[in-house]
Amino acid sequence: MTYSPQDALTLTPIAYTRSCFSDKFGVPRQPGLTRFARADLVIEAPFDREDAFRGLETASHLWLTFQFHEAVREDWRPVVRPPRLGGNRKMGVFASRSPFRPNSLGLSVVRNEGLCRKNGQLVLQISDHDLIDGTPILDIKPYLPFSDSVPEATLGWADTPPTDRMAVVFLDEAATQLQNLPADRYPQLRELIGDVVSYDPRPSFRRGRDEDRIYGAHLYDLNVRFRFVYDNGGERVEVLTVC
Repeated sequence: MTYSPQDALTLTPIAYTRSCFSDKFGVPRQPGLTRFARADLVIEAPFDREDAFRGLETASHLWLTFQFHEAVREDWRPVVRPPRLGGNRKMGVFASRSPFRPNSLGLSVVRNEGLCRKNGQLVLQISDHDLIDGTPILDIKPYLPFSDSVPEATLGWADTPPTDRMAVVFLDEAATQLQNLPADRYPQLRELIGDVVSYDPRPSFRRGRDEDRIYGAHLYDLNVRFRFVYDNGGERVEVLTVC
């Protein structure tokens, strides 16, 4: 079927995300993998009216439709390599949740932390999310437990949550730096870092390797530096600095 330009769908962002995740590296591969991830959805005009959100305070969780704005491409590929399969097996793009999709749209369930105003801007606060800073939010809907939860649902190649987590050790310098950071500006930062690095955010082809390389993940306005260690004491992630 051929579509004319008049058939094009125009989407207007409702909000833009202020996230603890400054870039893609280190972002959980699914929402809900860390309850310590927080973000503000800054509502855009003309949607920045409390009336438009009346009743949303009763919803514990929300559906967000958003754009993978850093994954937009002119072309698309019919198959992808999901990290869950080690990056070695191909799946159809529509059988995956890859950000590299024809329309670059994402869908996430997040925890509702309430509506407020900050510096005159209407803000919807969320947690348990997987959104990077600047993500455009295209729609917001309440999560309905009686219809949206399907306990018997299956996906053959990704039926269970990821459970392989590495032990995390904060070295003295990192621990001291964390103690000196204001908790109101960086809420539960130590726990957030632990969740982010324990799931091993490296590309699939680097996982399980003993390497001297030092990695960095940007959380808020901080650079968290860490390395992966494999020795007789087992495998672990060492957090070196948080600054």
